[in-house]
Amino acid sequence: MTFMQLALSLIFVAIPLGLTLWLKLGLEKDIIIATVRSIVQLLIIGYILTFVFEADHPVYIVLMIMLMIGAATQNVIKKGDGIPGITWMVFFTLIAVESLSMLIILGFGIIPNEPEQIIPISGMIIGNCMVLSLLFLDKFKDEVERSDETIELILSMGGRPEMAIKKSLRSAIQTSMIPTIEAQKTMGLVQLPGMMSGLIIGGADPIEAVMYQLLILFLILSNAAISSVMVGYMAYPKLFNKKLQFVGLKYD
Repeated sequence: MTFMQLALSLIFVAIPLGLTLWLKLGLEKDIIIATVRSIVQLLIIGYILTFVFEADHPVYIVLMIMLMIGAATQNVIKKGDGIPGITWMVFFTLIAVESLSMLIILGFGIIPNEPEQIIPISGMIIGNCMVLSLLFLDKFKDEVERSDETIELILSMGGRPEMAIKKSLRSAIQTSMIPTIEAQKTMGLVQLPGMMSGLIIGGADPIEAVMYQLLILFLILSNAAISSVMVGYMAYPKLFNKKLQFVGLKYD
């Protein structure tokens, strides 16, 4: 694809821009900002990846992954407002999930140890963990705010914090995992997944593309469970003080 062809693809931006102007939705500024940011960010990352792939050095690979983890953490903590220490919880969770995933797929030789393979797959792992953590925190905070009286009642009757928060925690974990599970059920029937489509467009054998996509689906399913559970079990103790009293969310 040439830059001229890319410029022509802006037609697909003009359509929603025209519709929002016609219907007076007030989204014109957001659409323009999103478009400009995506162009600038992706072009910059494209040049960075070109350098990293050509250098083929572990240090650059690690730095690239840490950059993605840092950006994802900053995005997630906005939803974690009210939970002390949420920044480090999310940061640690992303590193743990990424490290475990890479240890398995590289240790067993599922993919070759090449930056062209490691970085895109790491991006998918980190990106999905980010989305799942956002879903979890949004639901968890809502559950806690709606169940504060029940939590205090259980504590007043001698229950421990883990017992008092169990229902809210479980509900939030379920909510964050369900979209991943449901999407996997219809994969290949309702839609052709992004990685599979990209590989086929790039000229890969369809069966090979399917195998890579299945790897990503299995990783995402694992990420859905691990990231939600890790963030949840690190976050809920912050809602109680040293005397095991419920203090709730702490907004500034």
